[in-house]
Amino acid sequence: MTAVSAQTNAQQWRDSLNQLNEQIRLAPKSVDLRLRKAAVNIELNQWDYAAEEYGRVLDIDPDNLSALYFRAYVYSHERHYDLARYDYEAFLAIVPRHFEAQLGLAMVKRQLGRTSEAIDDLNQLVQMFPDSAMAYAARAGFESEQHKMDLALYDWSEAIRLAPDNAEFVVSKVDVLLQLKRKKEARKEIESAIRRGLPRGAFREWMNRCR
Repeated sequence: MTAVSAQTNAQQWRDSLNQLNEQIRLAPKSVDLRLRKAAVNIELNQWDYAAEEYGRVLDIDPDNLSALYFRAYVYSHERHYDLARYDYEAFLAIVPRHFEAQLGLAMVKRQLGRTSEAIDDLNQLVQMFPDSAMAYAARAGFESEQHKMDLALYDWSEAIRLAPDNAEFVVSKVDVLLQLKRKKEARKEIESAIRRGLPRGAFREWMNRCR
């Protein structure tokens, strides 16, 4: 996006915000208008205003799922992890089987240093969504951070099994294999990915590291 088009786009969002503010002035109890305003606040990087607007929605409708979920997202972005955790937990109390909220809660707990709780949440995520490559990838990434490489290797393998065309998953598994000093297996993993049709260029650096 060019600077001119970005500036035009931002102006369009500001125009939308002005219109929504006027509509909200006429209908202050409208949840829909306030949710739309908060979404525009996010587009304009007005994170504090977005959080405040979601709060106003929750004052009107305490169990509003959109407000709970997206306020948690905003709080996470602002690194208010305790507040994000509260909103994710409130959301999941209403909708327990929600992938993004479960993952968001686990990542928030990771940031809070609640390692055992985070891995419990990720284990639960995999159990709830056993066919999700992203569930295995999320757990693998966390296990890699914790230097549990054998566990991470298994989960990256499962993620690749479920999403064989994802080059990032392959690179992540190769990285774990290299950390385990298993260069031959790492090279075979790359060769297998190339045979599946993934671009050779995506692995050039990693092939060099496997020598």
